[in-house]
Order: sequence, then structure tokens, then C-alpha cells
Amino acid sequence: MSQITASSLNSPPSRLAPQESGPADGAVAEFEALYRANVAAVTAYFARRSAEPQTVADLTADTFVQAITSFATFDPRKGTPRAWVFGIARRIYAAHCQAHSQQRSRVERLAGRRELAPDEVGELIDRIDAERPGRALVTGLTTLPAVDRAVVELVDLAGLPPKEAAQVLGVAPGTLRMRLMRARARLRKAAGPDPAHGTDPASEPEVKA
Repeated sequence: MSQITASSLNSPPSRLAPQESGPADGAVAEFEALYRANVAAVTAYFARRSAEPQTVADLTADTFVQAITSFATFDPRKGTPRAWVFGIARRIYAAHCQAHSQQRSRVERLAGRRELAPDEVGELIDRIDAERPGRALVTGLTTLPAVDRAVVELVDLAGLPPKEAAQVLGVAPGTLRMRLMRARARLRKAAGPDPAHGTDPASEPEVKA
């Protein structure tokens, strides 16, 4: 695991780059803009998956460490910066889950990180608390296929437009919209009709790009 942890998340992104091989000034500025525009959303993404501040901090830091080390490969013709960052975040979380499922030594994980300061823990706890409804929804999505779960979270929780969510997942925008409408309908059906508004759980909301 990278030595860079949650305390780095409040530092300019240029400080995240290895000093001996940092990008050119223009690239640093571009990455700083990307970082500041997406760090809160990425932190929330992980806070919907873990209630442990240290885990949220580590995964967020790892995402941006990988982003800056591979920033030269980002091609805006293939998608938006936000979609690219969320793609990295998904891979980071998948690797984290794989490591957990394989029961790797906790000593190995702890060896590469610095413990959070009390104020850092407090800030992350606030973010985690704010994502409690989102965590409950993610848990409730377990009845859906994995791709449908990802579609609902990226669009309805992370706030990505369907076109960007499609870029993250590597599917066609039309396919994503169909999956989103189907997943929403299944969730409404499972929840039952809204007695206050007479909601028809089989009805499909409009999905805009």
C-alpha cells in the first residue's frame, strides 16, 4: 500500500506526485483541477462501502495515487475525467475486496500506512455519517445483478450522468439507460407502492443523458 494516506487528501495534488518524477507544470495544474473536482465524490463512494475512517482514507488516497501515476495515459477523447477517476476507484475497491477475501495479513496492510490524526478521523466520520443512507441503499441493492447495482450507484448516488456512468462501466449509453430503468423498476417493486403518492412500482422514470 502507498505511504500516502488521508492527510495527503487535503494537500495540493502536486504533493502527491513523486518529487523525482513529477509531471510538468501544466499537467500538475490539470491534475490539481481533476483532484479538487472529484475528491469529495470519491471519498463518498468509499464511505458508502465502509464505515471505517482509515479504510475510506486509504482507498481514497490509493485512488489518487494511481490516478497521478497514470495521468499521462488519460485520453479525454475516451471519456470525461470524472468517469476516468471513478473507473480507477472501482478497480481500487475490487482489489481491496479481493485482498480481504483472500485474508491477507493485516500486518501487511498496516505496515504501509500512517494512523489518522483525531481531526482527520472526525472529518471522515462526518462524511461516513452523511453517506449512511447511501450505504443502506448499496446494501439493499444486493438483490440486483452486479452491473445493475453499479449503474444505480453511479447515477443515483454518485450523481454521474448516464453517459459518464456508461464510460465508467464500459457499456453503451443506451444499454446503461435500459439497465437503469430496469433496476429502478425492480427496486420500486421490491419496496411496494408509495401509499402517499400512489406510485406504480412498475412505472419507469425518464432517464436523461
